[in-house]
Amino acid sequence: MPEDLTVTGPQLSLRYPVAQDAPRLFELAADPEVTKPFAWGPYEKQEQAADWIASTARSRGDGDALEFVIADAADQPVGAISLLELSRRDRRAVIGIWLGRPYWGAGIGDEAQALLAHLAFGPLRLERLGAWVDVKNQHSQRAFERLGFTNEGVLRSFQRHYGRAHDLIAYSLLREEFEHSTLAAVAVQISGDSPPAWVCDPW
Repeated sequence: MPEDLTVTGPQLSLRYPVAQDAPRLFELAADPEVTKPFAWGPYEKQEQAADWIASTARSRGDGDALEFVIADAADQPVGAISLLELSRRDRRAVIGIWLGRPYWGAGIGDEAQALLAHLAFGPLRLERLGAWVDVKNQHSQRAFERLGFTNEGVLRSFQRHYGRAHDLIAYSLLREEFEHSTLAAVAVQISGDSPPAWVCDPW
């Protein structure tokens, strides 16, 4: 059997979500402030978290989404991070991330994105990571820029949340930029098997 993919850093790890994570993920994502920037949530019942967990194996197998729980040193979920919108031909994908409110401002997002970037530019052989950030979400804008992502401009009416169109800022990080960024300096250990649908062909 393939070994589950895990990415471990100094304080955090990325691992596949399991059924036992549902209560904690529900608790964190029931907060409307956490899910306000996104087209989903807030969770209203624990079954929503359980349903998401149950969907992740198929999503990563189909190449639709590679989704991880962000776990602390005690292996408790503090949020989730994903690779989305994969183009294997173009060697690119988009990051999605959310954290429970108790973990905001603690540097957890920075480390989680470092772990994901090491995976993306390492075993998955991607050449570009993108991110979409609401024009009103200045905290996330500052976070991506601090990590070395480039602001590529505004995408007008790019996503619809709760029936309203939202303008988003496009961010990107290229392989050569990652290699000279603070993200690359984070000590990371990757173990297990990468899903075949997410691994680009050798150069």
